[in-house]
Amino acid sequence: MVDVSATVVTAGRADRDDEIPGHRHAREALERNKREGMDLAVKARTGALSVTAIMLVFLNPNWDVLWYQFLLFCLVLVGFAQRRVGRVGQSRAELALLFLDLLLMTLTLLVPNPLQDDPMPTALIYNFEVFQYFFIILAAGVLTYSWRTIIAIGNWTMALWLLGTLCVWWFGRTFPELSDAAGQMFPDHPDLARAFDPNNVNWDLRFQQVVVFLVVAVILAVAVRRYQNLVLDSAEMARERTNLARYFSPSMVEELSTKDEPLGQIRSHDAAVLFVDIVGFTTYADGRPAQEVIETLRAFHTRMESEVFAHGGTLDKYLGDGLMATFGTPLPSQDDAARAVACVHAMADRMDALNVDRRAEGLPEIDARFGLHYGPVVLGDIGANRLEFAVLGDTVNVANRLEAMTRALGVRAIISDATISAAGGSSGVRRAPDQVVRGVAEMLPVWVLD
Repeated sequence: MVDVSATVVTAGRADRDDEIPGHRHAREALERNKREGMDLAVKARTGALSVTAIMLVFLNPNWDVLWYQFLLFCLVLVGFAQRRVGRVGQSRAELALLFLDLLLMTLTLLVPNPLQDDPMPTALIYNFEVFQYFFIILAAGVLTYSWRTIIAIGNWTMALWLLGTLCVWWFGRTFPELSDAAGQMFPDHPDLARAFDPNNVNWDLRFQQVVVFLVVAVILAVAVRRYQNLVLDSAEMARERTNLARYFSPSMVEELSTKDEPLGQIRSHDAAVLFVDIVGFTTYADGRPAQEVIETLRAFHTRMESEVFAHGGTLDKYLGDGLMATFGTPLPSQDDAARAVACVHAMADRMDALNVDRRAEGLPEIDARFGLHYGPVVLGDIGANRLEFAVLGDTVNVANRLEAMTRALGVRAIISDATISAAGGSSGVRRAPDQVVRGVAEMLPVWVLD
Protein backbone atom coordinates (compact mmCIF):
# COMPACT_ATOMS: atom_id res chain seq x y z
CA MET A 1 0.00 0.00 0.00
CA VAL A 2 1.49 3.28 -1.12
CA ASP A 3 1.88 5.69 1.80
CA VAL A 4 0.63 8.82 0.05
CA SER A 5 -0.73 10.27 3.27
CA ALA A 6 -2.92 13.24 3.96
CA THR A 7 0.08 15.11 5.27
CA VAL A 8 1.12 15.65 1.65
CA VAL A 9 -1.59 18.25 1.22
CA THR A 10 -2.29 19.56 4.72
CA ALA A 11 0.95 20.04 6.63
CA GLY A 12 2.01 23.25 4.97
CA ARG A 13 -1.19 25.16 5.72
CA ALA A 14 -0.70 25.05 9.48
CA ASP A 15 2.78 26.51 9.07
CA ARG A 16 1.58 29.76 7.55
CA ASP A 17 1.39 31.45 10.95
CA ASP A 18 4.98 30.51 11.82
CA GLU A 19 8.13 32.09 10.49
CA ILE A 20 9.83 28.70 10.03
CA PRO A 21 7.57 26.09 8.37
CA GLY A 22 7.48 22.55 9.66
CA HIS A 23 8.39 20.59 6.55
CA ARG A 24 11.69 20.41 4.74
CA HIS A 25 10.66 21.62 1.29
CA ALA A 26 9.09 24.81 2.66
CA ARG A 27 12.09 25.52 4.87
CA GLU A 28 14.48 24.96 2.00
CA ALA A 29 12.38 27.14 -0.30
CA LEU A 30 12.27 30.01 2.19
CA GLU A 31 15.95 29.66 3.02
CA ARG A 32 16.85 29.68 -0.66
CA ASN A 33 14.69 32.74 -1.33
CA LYS A 34 16.07 34.40 1.79
CA ARG A 35 19.65 33.91 0.62
CA GLU A 36 18.87 35.07 -2.90
CA GLY A 37 16.92 38.02 -1.52
CA MET A 38 19.73 39.05 0.81
CA ASP A 39 22.22 38.87 -2.07
CA LEU A 40 19.97 41.04 -4.22
CA ALA A 41 19.37 43.42 -1.31
CA VAL A 42 23.10 43.89 -0.76
CA LYS A 43 23.68 44.50 -4.47
CA ALA A 44 20.73 46.89 -4.77
CA ARG A 45 21.66 48.69 -1.58
CA THR A 46 25.31 49.05 -2.59
CA GLY A 47 24.32 50.27 -6.03
CA ALA A 48 21.78 52.78 -4.69
CA LEU A 49 24.14 54.15 -2.05
CA SER A 50 26.94 54.40 -4.61
CA VAL A 51 24.70 56.40 -6.92
CA THR A 52 23.73 58.58 -3.95
CA ALA A 53 27.40 59.15 -3.07
CA ILE A 54 28.19 60.25 -6.61
CA MET A 55 25.12 62.47 -6.71
CA LEU A 56 26.13 64.19 -3.46
CA VAL A 57 29.46 65.17 -4.97
CA PHE A 58 27.64 67.04 -7.74
CA LEU A 59 25.12 68.57 -5.33
CA ASN A 60 27.75 69.58 -2.80
CA PRO A 61 31.22 69.82 -4.42
CA ASN A 62 32.93 70.71 -1.14
CA TRP A 63 35.21 68.87 1.28
CA ASP A 64 32.47 68.54 3.87
CA VAL A 65 30.75 66.02 1.57
CA LEU A 66 33.32 63.48 2.81
CA TRP A 67 31.31 63.20 6.03
CA TYR A 68 28.32 61.90 4.11
CA GLN A 69 30.51 59.67 1.97
CA PHE A 70 31.86 58.05 5.14
CA LEU A 71 28.38 57.48 6.56
CA LEU A 72 27.18 55.99 3.28
CA PHE A 73 30.15 53.62 3.34
CA CYS A 74 29.15 52.57 6.86
CA LEU A 75 25.65 51.84 5.58
CA VAL A 76 27.13 49.61 2.88
CA LEU A 77 29.14 47.71 5.52
CA VAL A 78 26.02 47.20 7.63
CA GLY A 79 24.31 45.74 4.58
CA PHE A 80 27.08 43.16 4.14
CA ALA A 81 26.89 42.35 7.86
CA GLN A 82 23.16 41.74 7.52
CA ARG A 83 23.88 39.32 4.67
CA ARG A 84 26.19 37.29 6.91
CA VAL A 85 23.74 36.91 9.79
CA GLY A 86 20.50 36.80 7.77
CA ARG A 87 18.44 33.61 8.02
CA VAL A 88 14.83 32.45 7.93
CA GLY A 89 13.10 33.08 11.23
CA GLN A 90 13.73 35.58 13.96
CA SER A 91 17.38 36.55 14.32
CA ARG A 92 18.37 38.97 17.06
CA ALA A 93 21.63 39.78 15.31
CA GLU A 94 19.79 40.58 12.08
CA LEU A 95 17.24 42.75 13.90
CA ALA A 96 20.02 44.54 15.79
CA LEU A 97 21.82 45.32 12.53
CA LEU A 98 18.55 46.50 10.99
CA PHE A 99 18.02 48.89 13.90
CA LEU A 100 21.63 50.04 13.59
CA ASP A 101 21.00 50.59 9.89
CA LEU A 102 18.04 52.87 10.50
CA LEU A 103 19.75 54.65 13.40
CA LEU A 104 22.79 55.33 11.23
CA MET A 105 20.58 56.65 8.43
CA THR A 106 18.76 58.93 10.91
CA LEU A 107 22.05 60.29 12.25
CA THR A 108 23.33 60.78 8.71
CA LEU A 109 20.30 62.84 7.76
CA LEU A 110 19.69 64.84 10.93
CA VAL A 111 23.03 65.35 12.70
CA PRO A 112 24.83 68.48 11.46
CA ASN A 113 27.92 67.84 9.38
CA PRO A 114 30.97 68.37 11.67
CA LEU A 115 33.10 69.25 8.64
CA GLN A 116 30.85 72.12 7.65
CA ASP A 117 32.25 75.54 8.57
CA ASP A 118 29.25 77.65 7.63
CA PRO A 119 26.83 77.51 10.59
CA MET A 120 23.14 77.28 9.81
CA PRO A 121 19.96 76.38 11.65
CA THR A 122 19.75 72.61 12.24
CA ALA A 123 16.11 72.56 11.13
CA LEU A 124 17.20 73.79 7.71
CA ILE A 125 18.19 70.18 7.00
CA TYR A 126 14.53 69.40 6.36
CA ASN A 127 14.47 71.77 3.41
CA PHE A 128 16.56 69.25 1.49
CA GLU A 129 13.83 66.58 1.75
CA VAL A 130 16.31 64.06 3.10
CA PHE A 131 13.66 61.65 4.42
CA GLN A 132 13.27 60.09 0.98
CA TYR A 133 16.56 58.23 1.46
CA PHE A 134 14.81 55.92 3.94
CA PHE A 135 12.97 54.41 0.98
CA ILE A 136 16.29 52.95 -0.19
CA ILE A 137 16.47 50.83 2.96
CA LEU A 138 12.79 49.94 2.64
CA ALA A 139 13.18 48.87 -0.98
CA ALA A 140 16.23 46.77 -0.14
CA GLY A 141 14.31 45.21 2.75
CA VAL A 142 11.59 44.05 0.37
CA LEU A 143 14.17 41.89 -1.42
CA THR A 144 14.74 39.86 1.77
CA TYR A 145 11.22 38.37 1.40
CA SER A 146 10.42 38.89 5.10
CA TRP A 147 7.19 40.73 5.83
CA ARG A 148 8.20 41.11 9.48
CA THR A 149 11.35 42.92 8.36
CA ILE A 150 9.27 45.38 6.35
CA ILE A 151 6.97 46.08 9.31
CA ALA A 152 10.00 46.55 11.58
CA ILE A 153 11.53 49.02 9.12
CA GLY A 154 8.29 50.99 9.01
CA ASN A 155 7.82 51.15 12.79
CA TRP A 156 11.45 51.84 13.66
CA THR A 157 11.81 54.48 10.97
CA MET A 158 8.75 56.28 12.30
CA ALA A 159 10.05 56.14 15.88
CA LEU A 160 13.62 57.18 15.04
CA TRP A 161 12.59 59.97 12.68
CA LEU A 162 10.17 61.50 15.16
CA LEU A 163 12.71 61.11 17.97
CA GLY A 164 15.35 62.73 15.79
CA THR A 165 12.99 65.56 14.92
CA LEU A 166 12.29 66.06 18.62
CA CYS A 167 16.03 66.29 19.26
CA VAL A 168 16.43 68.81 16.42
CA TRP A 169 13.54 70.85 17.81
CA TRP A 170 14.88 70.72 21.37
CA PHE A 171 18.66 70.68 20.97
CA GLY A 172 19.16 71.98 17.44
CA ARG A 173 21.02 75.14 16.60
CA THR A 174 18.67 78.07 16.04
CA PHE A 175 19.01 81.66 14.89
CA PRO A 176 16.12 83.72 16.33
CA GLU A 177 16.92 86.65 14.08
CA LEU A 178 16.09 84.49 11.06
CA SER A 179 12.68 83.72 12.52
CA ASP A 180 12.11 87.43 13.08
CA ALA A 181 13.16 88.16 9.51
CA ALA A 182 10.66 85.58 8.18
CA GLY A 183 7.93 87.19 10.29
CA GLN A 184 8.79 90.63 8.95
CA MET A 185 8.64 89.33 5.37
CA PHE A 186 5.08 88.11 5.82
CA PRO A 187 3.58 90.16 8.66
CA ASP A 188 0.03 89.45 7.53
CA HIS A 189 0.57 85.77 6.66
CA PRO A 190 1.79 83.84 9.70
CA ASP A 191 1.53 80.50 7.87
CA LEU A 192 3.92 81.69 5.18
CA ALA A 193 6.24 83.14 7.80
CA ARG A 194 6.28 79.78 9.58
CA ALA A 195 6.91 77.92 6.32
CA PHE A 196 9.90 80.13 5.48
CA ASP A 197 11.28 80.11 9.02
CA PRO A 198 14.69 78.27 8.87
CA ASN A 199 14.32 77.36 12.56
CA ASN A 200 10.94 75.64 12.09
CA VAL A 201 11.04 71.80 12.03
CA ASN A 202 7.52 71.79 10.55
CA TRP A 203 5.95 69.00 12.62
CA ASP A 204 3.01 68.63 10.24
CA LEU A 205 5.27 67.57 7.39
CA ARG A 206 7.35 65.35 9.65
CA PHE A 207 4.23 63.42 10.74
CA GLN A 208 3.07 63.27 7.14
CA GLN A 209 6.39 61.77 6.07
CA VAL A 210 6.37 58.95 8.62
CA VAL A 211 2.67 58.16 8.14
CA VAL A 212 3.09 57.83 4.36
CA PHE A 213 6.24 55.77 4.92
CA LEU A 214 4.44 53.46 7.33
CA VAL A 215 1.50 53.01 4.95
CA VAL A 216 3.88 52.10 2.13
CA ALA A 217 5.71 49.68 4.45
CA VAL A 218 2.45 47.95 5.41
CA ILE A 219 1.41 47.61 1.75
CA LEU A 220 4.81 46.17 0.85
CA ALA A 221 4.64 43.81 3.84
CA VAL A 222 1.29 42.47 2.62
CA ALA A 223 2.75 41.99 -0.86
CA VAL A 224 5.79 40.19 0.56
CA ARG A 225 3.52 38.03 2.71
CA ARG A 226 1.51 37.07 -0.35
CA TYR A 227 4.70 36.22 -2.20
CA GLN A 228 5.86 34.13 0.76
CA ASN A 229 2.59 32.19 0.61
CA LEU A 230 3.23 31.55 -3.08
CA VAL A 231 6.69 30.23 -2.18
CA LEU A 232 5.12 27.91 0.41
CA ASP A 233 2.48 26.74 -2.08
CA SER A 234 5.22 26.00 -4.57
CA ALA A 235 7.18 24.14 -1.89
CA GLU A 236 4.12 22.06 -1.00
CA MET A 237 3.64 21.15 -4.65
CA ALA A 238 7.31 20.14 -4.84
CA ARG A 239 6.88 18.03 -1.73
CA GLU A 240 3.83 16.32 -3.18
CA ARG A 241 5.74 15.53 -6.35
CA THR A 242 8.67 14.23 -4.29
CA ASN A 243 6.38 11.96 -2.31
CA LEU A 244 4.83 10.67 -5.53
CA ALA A 245 8.29 10.13 -7.01
CA ARG A 246 9.06 7.71 -4.19
CA TYR A 247 6.44 5.34 -5.53
CA PHE A 248 5.76 6.17 -9.17
CA SER A 249 7.87 6.53 -12.27
CA PRO A 250 8.71 10.09 -13.44
CA SER A 251 6.24 9.87 -16.33
CA MET A 252 3.49 8.72 -13.96
CA VAL A 253 4.31 11.52 -11.51
CA GLU A 254 3.95 14.03 -14.34
CA GLU A 255 0.56 12.59 -15.26
CA LEU A 256 -0.70 12.38 -11.68
CA SER A 257 0.32 15.97 -10.95
CA THR A 258 -2.04 17.21 -13.67
CA LYS A 259 -5.10 15.34 -12.37
CA ASP A 260 -7.45 16.21 -9.53
CA GLU A 261 -7.47 13.51 -6.83
CA PRO A 262 -6.33 10.67 -9.10
CA LEU A 263 -5.72 8.41 -6.09
CA GLY A 264 -8.87 9.03 -4.13
CA GLN A 265 -11.49 7.14 -6.20
CA ILE A 266 -12.05 3.46 -5.43
CA ARG A 267 -11.96 1.48 -8.65
CA SER A 268 -11.01 -1.88 -10.10
CA HIS A 269 -9.06 -2.88 -13.21
CA ASP A 270 -6.41 -5.34 -14.33
CA ALA A 271 -2.83 -4.81 -13.23
CA ALA A 272 0.40 -6.76 -12.84
CA VAL A 273 1.66 -7.37 -9.29
CA LEU A 274 5.30 -8.25 -8.63
CA PHE A 275 6.84 -9.50 -5.38
CA VAL A 276 10.62 -9.59 -4.91
CA ASP A 277 12.37 -11.16 -1.94
CA ILE A 278 15.87 -12.20 -0.86
CA VAL A 279 16.18 -15.87 0.04
CA GLY A 280 17.69 -16.53 3.46
CA PHE A 281 18.30 -12.91 4.32
CA THR A 282 17.53 -13.46 8.01
CA THR A 283 20.27 -16.08 8.17
CA TYR A 284 22.60 -13.79 6.21
CA ALA A 285 22.02 -10.87 8.57
CA ASP A 286 22.47 -12.95 11.73
CA GLY A 287 25.82 -12.09 13.30
CA ARG A 288 26.85 -9.57 10.66
CA PRO A 289 27.53 -5.88 11.45
CA ALA A 290 24.42 -3.72 11.19
CA GLN A 291 26.15 -1.38 8.76
CA GLU A 292 26.94 -4.20 6.36
CA VAL A 293 23.35 -5.47 6.54
CA ILE A 294 21.92 -2.02 5.84
CA GLU A 295 24.34 -1.37 2.97
CA THR A 296 23.38 -4.70 1.43
CA LEU A 297 19.69 -3.83 1.63
CA ARG A 298 20.33 -0.39 0.16
CA ALA A 299 22.27 -1.82 -2.74
CA PHE A 300 19.50 -4.34 -3.39
CA HIS A 301 16.59 -1.89 -3.01
CA THR A 302 18.28 0.78 -5.12
CA ARG A 303 18.69 -1.55 -8.06
CA MET A 304 15.21 -3.03 -7.80
CA GLU A 305 13.56 0.35 -7.35
CA SER A 306 15.33 1.82 -10.36
CA GLU A 307 14.11 -1.02 -12.56
CA VAL A 308 10.54 -0.60 -11.33
CA PHE A 309 10.58 3.05 -12.30
CA ALA A 310 12.49 2.42 -15.52
CA HIS A 311 9.66 0.14 -16.63
CA GLY A 312 6.89 2.52 -15.62
CA GLY A 313 5.90 0.64 -12.47
CA THR A 314 4.76 1.75 -9.05
CA LEU A 315 6.75 0.94 -5.92
CA ASP A 316 3.90 -0.08 -3.63
CA LYS A 317 5.96 -0.77 -0.51
CA TYR A 318 9.14 -2.26 0.89
CA LEU A 319 8.76 -5.54 2.77
CA GLY A 320 11.91 -5.69 4.86
CA ASP A 321 14.33 -7.42 2.50
CA GLY A 322 11.78 -7.46 -0.31
CA LEU A 323 9.34 -5.22 -2.09
CA MET A 324 6.01 -5.15 -3.85
CA ALA A 325 5.59 -3.35 -7.17
CA THR A 326 2.62 -2.93 -9.46
CA PHE A 327 2.26 -2.14 -13.14
CA GLY A 328 -0.99 -0.48 -14.18
CA THR A 329 -1.61 1.48 -11.00
CA PRO A 330 -2.97 3.96 -10.37
CA LEU A 331 -3.72 4.26 -14.09
CA PRO A 332 -3.79 1.24 -16.42
CA SER A 333 -2.25 0.96 -19.88
CA GLN A 334 -2.21 -1.68 -22.58
CA ASP A 335 1.36 -2.87 -21.98
CA ASP A 336 1.32 -3.25 -18.18
CA ALA A 337 1.96 -7.00 -18.30
CA ALA A 338 4.71 -6.68 -20.92
CA ARG A 339 6.50 -4.03 -18.88
CA ALA A 340 6.20 -6.17 -15.75
CA VAL A 341 7.76 -9.19 -17.49
CA ALA A 342 10.54 -7.01 -18.90
CA CYS A 343 11.11 -5.63 -15.40
CA VAL A 344 11.60 -9.14 -13.99
CA HIS A 345 14.25 -9.88 -16.64
CA ALA A 346 15.99 -6.55 -15.98
CA MET A 347 15.93 -7.16 -12.21
CA ALA A 348 17.48 -10.60 -12.70
CA ASP A 349 20.24 -9.07 -14.81
CA ARG A 350 20.86 -6.37 -12.20
CA MET A 351 21.15 -9.05 -9.52
CA ASP A 352 23.70 -10.93 -11.61
CA ALA A 353 25.77 -7.75 -11.96
CA LEU A 354 25.46 -7.03 -8.24
CA ASN A 355 26.65 -10.51 -7.34
CA VAL A 356 29.65 -10.12 -9.64
CA ASP A 357 30.61 -7.03 -7.67
CA ARG A 358 30.00 -8.77 -4.36
CA ARG A 359 32.19 -11.74 -5.33
CA ALA A 360 34.95 -9.31 -6.27
CA GLU A 361 34.68 -7.77 -2.82
CA GLY A 362 34.69 -11.13 -1.09
CA LEU A 363 31.04 -10.90 -0.05
CA PRO A 364 28.43 -13.66 -0.34
CA GLU A 365 25.99 -13.52 -3.22
CA ILE A 366 22.36 -12.43 -2.87
CA ASP A 367 19.67 -14.77 -4.13
CA ALA A 368 16.60 -12.77 -5.15
CA ARG A 369 13.34 -14.46 -6.19
CA PHE A 370 10.37 -13.03 -8.10
CA GLY A 371 6.66 -13.76 -8.31
CA LEU A 372 4.48 -12.06 -10.94
CA HIS A 373 0.76 -12.31 -11.60
CA TYR A 374 -1.68 -10.30 -13.73
CA GLY A 375 -5.35 -9.86 -12.95
CA PRO A 376 -8.03 -7.65 -11.41
CA VAL A 377 -7.12 -5.49 -8.43
CA VAL A 378 -9.01 -3.00 -6.27
CA LEU A 379 -7.44 0.43 -5.82
CA GLY A 380 -8.29 3.25 -3.45
CA ASP A 381 -7.40 5.13 -0.30
CA ILE A 382 -7.82 3.33 3.02
CA GLY A 383 -7.54 4.65 6.55
CA ALA A 384 -9.18 7.47 8.47
CA ASN A 385 -6.79 10.20 9.57
CA ARG A 386 -3.73 8.79 7.81
CA LEU A 387 -4.52 7.70 4.26
CA GLU A 388 -2.71 5.05 2.28
CA PHE A 389 -3.21 4.19 -1.35
CA ALA A 390 -3.93 0.46 -1.37
CA VAL A 391 -3.80 -2.21 -4.06
CA LEU A 392 -5.90 -5.18 -2.92
CA GLY A 393 -7.35 -8.39 -4.29
CA ASP A 394 -6.61 -12.02 -5.11
CA THR A 395 -4.06 -10.95 -7.73
CA VAL A 396 -1.87 -9.55 -4.96
CA ASN A 397 -2.16 -12.74 -2.91
CA VAL A 398 -1.38 -15.00 -5.89
CA ALA A 399 1.71 -12.97 -6.83
CA ASN A 400 2.97 -13.22 -3.26
CA ARG A 401 2.45 -16.97 -3.17
CA LEU A 402 4.13 -17.44 -6.55
CA GLU A 403 7.23 -15.74 -5.20
CA ALA A 404 7.20 -18.04 -2.16
CA MET A 405 6.93 -21.12 -4.42
CA THR A 406 10.22 -20.32 -6.19
CA ARG A 407 12.13 -22.06 -3.36
CA ALA A 408 10.31 -25.36 -3.86
CA LEU A 409 10.69 -25.26 -7.64
CA GLY A 410 14.31 -24.07 -7.50
CA VAL A 411 13.78 -21.21 -9.95
CA ARG A 412 14.44 -17.48 -9.85
CA ALA A 413 11.00 -16.32 -10.94
CA ILE A 414 7.50 -17.72 -11.38
CA ILE A 415 5.22 -15.85 -13.76
CA SER A 416 1.58 -16.76 -14.20
CA ASP A 417 0.28 -17.75 -17.61
CA ALA A 418 -2.23 -14.88 -17.35
CA THR A 419 0.68 -12.46 -17.26
CA ILE A 420 2.48 -14.06 -20.22
CA SER A 421 -0.75 -14.07 -22.26
CA ALA A 422 -1.41 -10.41 -21.49
CA ALA A 423 2.21 -9.59 -22.33
CA GLY A 424 1.80 -11.23 -25.73
CA GLY A 425 4.82 -13.56 -25.56
CA SER A 426 7.02 -15.85 -23.49
CA SER A 427 10.53 -14.74 -24.45
CA GLY A 428 13.20 -15.73 -21.94
CA VAL A 429 10.99 -17.99 -19.80
CA ARG A 430 9.98 -21.62 -20.05
CA ARG A 431 6.69 -23.37 -19.44
CA ALA A 432 6.48 -25.26 -16.18
CA PRO A 433 3.91 -27.78 -14.89
CA ASP A 434 0.70 -26.28 -13.57
CA GLN A 435 0.88 -25.50 -9.89
CA VAL A 436 -1.47 -25.70 -6.96
CA VAL A 437 -1.70 -22.25 -5.43
CA ARG A 438 -3.43 -21.74 -2.12
CA GLY A 439 -6.61 -19.74 -2.60
CA VAL A 440 -6.94 -20.65 -6.28
CA ALA A 441 -9.59 -23.26 -7.10
CA GLU A 442 -7.90 -24.72 -10.18
CA MET A 443 -4.34 -25.58 -11.10
CA LEU A 444 -2.50 -22.45 -12.17
CA PRO A 445 -0.51 -22.49 -15.43
CA VAL A 446 2.88 -20.88 -14.82
CA TRP A 447 6.13 -19.97 -16.53
CA VAL A 448 9.51 -19.85 -14.83
CA LEU A 449 12.81 -18.07 -15.15
CA ASP A 450 15.78 -20.26 -14.18
